[in-house]
Amino acid sequence: MLDLDTIDFRKGGGLVSVVAQDATTGDVLMVAFADREALDATLRTGEMHYHSRTRGLWHKGATSGATQKVVSLTADCDADAILARVVPAGPACHTGAATCFTTPGVLPPPADAFAELDATIAARAAMDAAAAAHSPSYTRKLLDDRNLRLKKIGEEAAELVLACADQDPERAASEGADLLYHTMVALRALGIRLGDVREELARRAAG
Repeated sequence: MLDLDTIDFRKGGGLVSVVAQDATTGDVLMVAFADREALDATLRTGEMHYHSRTRGLWHKGATSGATQKVVSLTADCDADAILARVVPAGPACHTGAATCFTTPGVLPPPADAFAELDATIAARAAMDAAAAAHSPSYTRKLLDDRNLRLKKIGEEAAELVLACADQDPERAASEGADLLYHTMVALRALGIRLGDVREELARRAAG
């Protein structure tokens, strides 16, 4: 994933900057520093470790539970900064905010609609039976009924084909959204995340 021997620790006095980015939404979560020990621990455990000037080695979320699971680590062109794509288990900021880049009284920029939908579907999938019964949702109904969700994909695909054949852009956009939603639910039922699809597309583009 990352060859530590290629990282320039000398330029920053033994430290490199690390930008943590949510691998699902693309949101920048935080910026911190890491030394070789922290990056070695990150590679070894699969969870982000940083270097704190006051605490030394710092395992993100060790006490709060808001860990950051590593998806990828990529050095910049000068090898003195690292982009860490992660899956956060909780808020990145000590204030309790999801990201450190928030301003009081100012709404954050709109989230990626696909990532937001993927997170909602994941939340429905994670609900236990009692919670699902207490708060029923169409998404959970689809997740619990294989035949229904597969039938809906066929129906929505047919509707999209008809809208395109009729050259109706507004209806095609609506039917396309319906098809994408039902497809994402069917994929989630197999344990496939939006990030997995993105990685597959990236692999194809690179190939």
